[in-house]
Parts: sequence; structure tokens; C-alpha cells
Amino acid sequence: MSLRHLLPRLLPAVAAVLIAAPVPTLALDVDLYAELLERHTRSVEDIAGTRVDYGALRRDPDWKQLVDGLAASDPDGLAGDEQLAFWINAYNILTIDVVAKNYPLASIKDVGSLWRPVWKREAGRIDGKAYTLDGIEHGIVRPLGDPRAHAALVCASLSCPPLLREPYRAGTLDAQLDANFRTWLADPRKGVRAEGGTLYVSSIFKWFAEDFQPEGGTLGFVERYGPPDAAKLASKGPRVSIVYLDYDWSLNDTARAG
Repeated sequence: MSLRHLLPRLLPAVAAVLIAAPVPTLALDVDLYAELLERHTRSVEDIAGTRVDYGALRRDPDWKQLVDGLAASDPDGLAGDEQLAFWINAYNILTIDVVAKNYPLASIKDVGSLWRPVWKREAGRIDGKAYTLDGIEHGIVRPLGDPRAHAALVCASLSCPPLLREPYRAGTLDAQLDANFRTWLADPRKGVRAEGGTLYVSSIFKWFAEDFQPEGGTLGFVERYGPPDAAKLASKGPRVSIVYLDYDWSLNDTARAG
């Protein structure tokens, strides 16, 4: 049978496949998110790195529009950097929203209880599905296999890596993750510092040790992303002593800026 006669039979089948294929619908307006971050966050020299004006965000109608857009998004079908960027943004937006809805607070942990911590409560909906912060972090982001995401997911606390004051985007994700990891580790109060033969590092490296292990563990990441003195010490390998820094869960809001 010639191609001319075969095409009429093939076209309906091809069209059916194309119609059935899931097409992600991203109603999340990352440009609006960028504007809101510029408007309601500021860079600081204290341990927070970035502080958020949760009270102003709560009153800003554009914030509700952003969260509504996230809720209307259908991320099914996203892959690679697009998928990771979307879910990091989603986690950070929902974290900010949880705090804003319950503001004023001394800590995000005040939202939850001993029996049902904030991480396990519904934080928001995306494409009609309810999500918790734990569900996004442990169920979606961590399985994607890029441990640099731990420098991007921000839990609204002083000892968290600093909130990036711009959205994560697929086209720049690799550079953004590298830069944020370096910025985080450069702060000796919550990232890493070298004292004698000891590295004092964020407790994040302890909590998620299995995520860092395939790429050299704590020492490998400090050697790659840490400040020069810490990187040099990390390069000495297993002889280096590691101490984990205490984690400050105080809120990273502008009202408490030092």
C-alpha cells in the first residue's frame, strides 16, 4: 500500500495519541512571584540572609492571585529541570502562605502541634490535590535526586538556607542551585565554618545524609561549595571531625530583623 493511501488511516491514530498525551498546564505566574519577592522580601546581613514581610504579603491581593494560580496548575508531564523548578517554587510559596495565613508567629513550628506538626498538615492544593510540605519535600523533590535542592527549599526559619529572591526557572536552575548552595555554606553561622581540624556544618547534612552520600557526602559538598578554608579542610577526608550546628527555628520575618 502506498504512503498516499496509508496516511488517511494513520492520521486519526496519531491525533488520538496527541490528544491523550498529558500536557502540563502551569497557571503559576512566576513573573508575578518574582515581583512579590522583590516587593515583600529583603536581603539582610544577619543570619536569615533574606527576610520576608509576611504581614504585607497577607494583605497583598497579588499574593492570593499567585497562590490561586499555583492551585490551578497541572504539573503532570513536567520533567527534568522544569519539574524540579516547579516543585521548589511550589514548596516555598506554600511555606510562605502557611506562615502568612497564621501570622504573627514566632516560628513556623507554632502552626502545628506535637501530634501533627506543620509539615504534615495540608499546606495547599495543586490541581485539585491536597499537599503537605512533607509530601512535596520527601515525596516529590528528594526522589528527583538533586541534593542541591536542600539549599533551595526554605522552611521560613533563620537557620534555613536563605530564600532566593527570585523564582527558580528551568533555564537557569543549575546555576541558581549552585549559587544558592555557595551562599548558604558561606555563612559560618548556619552553613559551614572551619575551626582547627573541625568542620561545623548545618544540621541539614545530618538529617539528609543519605541524599548527599552518592556525591561525596558532607565533605564532598563542603569541598565543592564551601568557602576556601572549609573546602581545604574538607579535602583531607575522613580524618576531619564534623560537628552539626544547632538549628534556629525562629521566623525569618522582617519584624525581627536585627
